[in-house]
Amino acid sequence: MAALSTLILLLCAAKDVMPSSPHWKPTWPSYRVPVILPQSTLNLDKPQFDAEARLEVVSPCGPACHKSSPLPTYEEVKNYLSYETLYANGSLTETEVGIYILSNGGDGSRGRSRTKRQIYGYDSRFSIFGKDFLLNYPFSTSVKLSTGCTGTLVAEKHVLTAAHCIHDGKSYVKGAQKLRVGFLKPRQKDGGKGSNITNSAMPEKMKFQWIRVKRTHVPKGWIKGNANDIGMDYDYALLELKKPHKRKFMKIGVSPPARHLPGGRIHFSGYDNDRPGNLVYRFCDVKDETYDLLYQQCDAQPGASGSGVYVRMWKRQNQKWERKIIGIFSGHQWVDMNGTPQDFNVAVRITPLKYAQICYWIKGNYLDCREG
Repeated sequence: MAALSTLILLLCAAKDVMPSSPHWKPTWPSYRVPVILPQSTLNLDKPQFDAEARLEVVSPCGPACHKSSPLPTYEEVKNYLSYETLYANGSLTETEVGIYILSNGGDGSRGRSRTKRQIYGYDSRFSIFGKDFLLNYPFSTSVKLSTGCTGTLVAEKHVLTAAHCIHDGKSYVKGAQKLRVGFLKPRQKDGGKGSNITNSAMPEKMKFQWIRVKRTHVPKGWIKGNANDIGMDYDYALLELKKPHKRKFMKIGVSPPARHLPGGRIHFSGYDNDRPGNLVYRFCDVKDETYDLLYQQCDAQPGASGSGVYVRMWKRQNQKWERKIIGIFSGHQWVDMNGTPQDFNVAVRITPLKYAQICYWIKGNYLDCREG
């Protein structure tokens, strides 16, 4: 009974406080964030790196399916949030975690034979051109993974992405051991450093500068599960780079309820593979949500997987507007809506538990992870 009570507290940790002022503005809520700490670490055999990289995840389990799933037990939650760490030398460890709550509160006819497109009517994506946009925040936080996915800078040396870009649920993908992260930068102009002549009518050519990944964290909820069941709830991974990237990054935050999002919309940018070399930005309304997932119809193509889903809201403590990543774009789902096929693109929400885990991966100190 005590474990069940603790689990309910964990799942209900998001106690949002919305302003009552008549001049309301979308405000970041306050959350009671739990603490997730490593308990033991075990060395595993080196992986084979034999899986094919998938740029999307497909699941027929939609909102009703996920909402009707039984509540996981406290031990199951701990197992899902335990994680594997893959190092650049190919070594692999598994870390079991403990979860704690501090008493001081929170500081149709289309069937299953779909095409690769996930475009809903008119294609509403925007290609971002020119270094004045690409190299400036927030677009500069989007990076490309050597496995073909997208990631987002969330700290001086850390990148948030989708787990399926690294691991297919059973094995690590080819290229995961020598994983690299690509940063867009301008190509050297003709004439060398002394030349600053540009043709304003033509967008400046860009190229990727690559940094190797030092280690990767993947939750066991993804490894133990599968994309048709609980696994999609844990489709996220954190990459630690071998050296700092020296760019402005975007903080992570706990995902507010969809009704509290500004305009009910989310935003993300990624490297869709139908527009090679371009960073593609989009925004759209959230159609539905579960505790772990956001369902939307943002136009997207494979390659955008792993993009950080963000919103901009008012930070009351600092009295300023702030963007935060509240989810990770995962993939595509066919959903049976009263006998009629309906498709969605899906993002994994950063819940209080996931925030505590990802923040600890980044900072290594739970005291720095009390406010989501």
